[in-house]
Amino acid sequence: MADIYSWMHEQLVVAGKECRRLLHGRGGCFPGYEAVVVDWFAPVVIIRLYADVPSPLLDALKAYFKSEPLVTALLVQQRGRGRDTEHEVIYGDVADMLVAQESGLKYEIRPTQFQNSGLFLDMRNGRDWVREHANGMNVLNLFSFTCAFSVAAIEGGASQVVNVDMSKRGLSIGRANHQLNEHDLSSVKFMPYDMLKSWGRIRRPGPYDLIIIDPPSFQPGSFVAENDYRKVLRRLPELASSHSKVLACHNDPAHNQCFVRELMAQECPEFAFVELLASQQDFPDIESERGVKAMVFQHGD
Repeated sequence: MADIYSWMHEQLVVAGKECRRLLHGRGGCFPGYEAVVVDWFAPVVIIRLYADVPSPLLDALKAYFKSEPLVTALLVQQRGRGRDTEHEVIYGDVADMLVAQESGLKYEIRPTQFQNSGLFLDMRNGRDWVREHANGMNVLNLFSFTCAFSVAAIEGGASQVVNVDMSKRGLSIGRANHQLNEHDLSSVKFMPYDMLKSWGRIRRPGPYDLIIIDPPSFQPGSFVAENDYRKVLRRLPELASSHSKVLACHNDPAHNQCFVRELMAQECPEFAFVELLASQQDFPDIESERGVKAMVFQHGD
């Protein structure tokens, strides 16, 4: 890989005013930076630390971004290690709410209020794919969180999007995301339900032409992939139209794409695998399928 600072400068130039990952240390391509992630939400940089790092390394990162004219504020988050997320503004002004831009669309970002920003940057290719394929479709967005897929679908001409997530707060931000993009909310539904207990309610606005499944890999009490992913796939026949497509996502580094493909073959064989969406250049990984996997399936009828 390139020198780390040359790499981050290149990512900044490519991004411009659009959000982007500047350094994905967790991918293992930058020795010594495995615990470091750096995200760009113009004009703010967020450094996330998943383990203790040497002070000289962190000081060098701070100095580098202070020298970058595009960067006006820097936030450092201490993550994990059995403690609550801690935030420190190194310099500049970091508002509680930022507006990030991705593929020309706008999203609310809450850098100091969630463990994540509210927009998963590794799913940009997935959102772009949905935008390209949603025209005229009735879309079901499962595990919608802040409804970024929904924003992409409506922008792509979807006739309706139904968002399902247990987080009322996430859905509230999703509503605001649509309003930021001047979308007609009469075409968007928000269901604050535990989907594993609410299939009847979810089925009513169907059948769906495009179904998006983007669950957390492990969230005790609500979703554990090994047990619960198959429960979702089992429901596809009662939710899907005869020509439906499914975008099935999985972000557990312990599983490659075969995990979901084998579950689909077992639980819903009428859906055939079409493609694995390309990984993103700003998320390099020494093991290509350790990151997010976004797979397209098509109803066989």
